[in-house]
Parts: sequence; C-alpha cells; structure tokens
Amino acid sequence: MNWISNYVRPKINSMFSRREVPDNLWTKCPECGTMLFHRELAVAQNTCPNCDHHMYISPRARFQALFDGGIFTEVAVEEPYADPLAFRDQKRYPERIKDARKKTGEKDAMLVAEGEIGRTRIIAAAQDFSFMGGSMGMYVGNAIIAAAEAAVAHKCPLVLFSAAGGARMQEGILSLMQMPRTTVAVQMLKEAGLPYIVVLTHPTTGGVTASYAMLGDIHIAEPNALIAFAGTRVIEQTIREKLPEGFQRAEYLLDHGMLDRVTHRTKMKEELVSIVRMLMRDTPPIMGDLPAPKAEAKTEPAKAESDA
Repeated sequence: MNWISNYVRPKINSMFSRREVPDNLWTKCPECGTMLFHRELAVAQNTCPNCDHHMYISPRARFQALFDGGIFTEVAVEEPYADPLAFRDQKRYPERIKDARKKTGEKDAMLVAEGEIGRTRIIAAAQDFSFMGGSMGMYVGNAIIAAAEAAVAHKCPLVLFSAAGGARMQEGILSLMQMPRTTVAVQMLKEAGLPYIVVLTHPTTGGVTASYAMLGDIHIAEPNALIAFAGTRVIEQTIREKLPEGFQRAEYLLDHGMLDRVTHRTKMKEELVSIVRMLMRDTPPIMGDLPAPKAEAKTEPAKAESDA
C-alpha cells in the first residue's frame, strides 16, 4: 500500500479543495441586479437596499417582522371541501393543492394570526402569492371570516395584507361567492365599530380588488405595487386608448385618491401602530417601546422675600 498516494495526497487535496457555496446565500435583485447577501436581505424584510424594490415575502416572515418580538398565535381556519367541482386541467385540483402546500409549507393562500404590535392587540391576515398566485378560493373566504370573528370577539382591529391574482378558477362560482361572503365579514367589523386596515402589496388584482381589498377604513400600499381589477392590455383594448405610464401602480393611485398612504415595508409596523392606536382612541405609541415617563413633582415657586 502506497501511503503517500492513499493518505497524504487525499489529505492535501481536502485541505486545498474549493469549498462549495450554498446557492441560497445570495439573491439577485430583479429590478437593479444587485447581489444581496441573505442575512442583509432578511433584515431589510426582502427589500433591496440599493433600489428599494420590494420582493416577495411570505406571510410568516411578514408576521415575524410585524408582531412584537416576532410572537404571534395562528387563528384556526375551517378547511372547505377538497375538490367541490372535481376540476382537472393538466393536473387534478387536489394534486395542485398538494404541490402548493409542499412548496410553501402552508395549508392555503392565507394565514391568520393574533398578536400585539406596539403593545396593541390586533388580528392580522396575509395572503401568500406563492400559493397558486394567492388566488381567492373557499379557504381564503373562510380565513377572512375567521379573522373578522376573532377581531370582534377580542374587540381589536383587523389588518389584512392582500396579494392575489384574483379568484381561483378551479373552484369556479364557489370562488366568486367569496366576494359577497368577505364583504359581509367586513360589515361585521364596521357594525362592531372596529377598524379594518388593508395593506395592498404587489400584486393585488381581480376579484380580490373588487371585494375585501378595497373596503378598508384605511388603505396603505407598498411602493410600486400593482393594484388593479383588469389588466392593462384588457383596458387598452376595450377603450382603444393608451393608458398613462405607471397606471395601476401604488404611487399613481395615491395621487388620484384611491389610497391613503404608500409606505415602505420596513416602516410599515411603525405606521400601523400609529394608525391602530389612533383609530382605537388609545394613547400615542411610545417610540422604542420605553416605559412611560414619570410625572414630575410640581413645586411652587419660592416667594420672594420682602426688602423690609
């Protein structure tokens, strides 16, 4: 046995061999092309530090940044019938659901949670665009109803983050029925006198825009988010005119009165805390989560001694 070739050479090769770098350490910004380190990207909540482009963020990651200490409790959502129409295109509908669940790790396209932001209890719901395009099906309708019922039970605001391509075609008319169902859920909040705040993220389109996404007391959008009912090409072909540049983007809608604010994702929590406490007629938030200052003892000014 040659100990040089069998032991020494492999040992030297292992010391000087190139280490493999995992593929998920760097992410390329789709807008400006900047390579972003995964830790820096996570701190920035999936926004590009170079061009401020807002990338996809999962509901769980969003909630971890939103709630105090990243602590929240999931609200149970009733699961609907698996395949009501026995729909099949290139795949069966249950197979598509199974693939989406494996890809995202979630049950469906909406996550509902309960927690505190700035020491104020809220119910939050967020759509997951990576789950079949965030499409609105019966589960999403059940999730919004569960969120509204939880908000009424706890007498706290509901904050909803929308992101969807519209109704879910595999559920047909049952998907469209979620538009009036969610409208009734929003009406429950209004009758209870509770705030309903909608944060529109990229993209929010179709039946979602035509229902619960545009029924909020306050409408906030992330920068450059696409917010629309029909697509640009459909509108241009219908009216036979060229639409303005930036049409259906958040900044254009803000200028034309359809939105109240356009807020950067990293400043969203601070914005929501201020709005929620104001609408709930609570005291203003304490910046930095510091204890309230103690009241100073009032002292009467010393009386001037008479010259006599």
